[in-house]
Amino acid sequence: MGGVVHFDIVKFREWYPEVTLTDAQLQLLFIKAGMQLNNTEHSCVQNLLEREVLLYLLVAHLAILRMQVEKGNTAVGRVASATEGSVSVSFDYGQTLPNEKWFAQTPYGAEYWQLTKKYRSIRYVVTKLPMRVRR
Repeated sequence: MGGVVHFDIVKFREWYPEVTLTDAQLQLLFIKAGMQLNNTEHSCVQNLLEREVLLYLLVAHLAILRMQVEKGNTAVGRVASATEGSVSVSFDYGQTLPNEKWFAQTPYGAEYWQLTKKYRSIRYVVTKLPMRVRR
């Protein structure tokens, strides 16, 4: 299945009704999502329906991050501890891989990370041993 996924804003809004960004903002985020997940016939995700779900998850992840910034929340990570008297908050990512940290900031990013797991692993099979060299 070759081809590309076209962004359907109506469908996106049905799938993610909590996202309140404008159509223009969502279109920009779809372009950014395509920079992270190849949206061409050469993508490792050949199934267009699967690629659509993954791209829309990325858009939702980016949208939630943007909405948090617009609300004044620029903290990164999840709350590890909070104190009330004299206000103290600390954030962490828990035990995550370096690349996973960015995705773990929203439920949609975490879901994307989990669903793309099969594309991040490689199977290496040695078929011939290297030629021996005398030194």
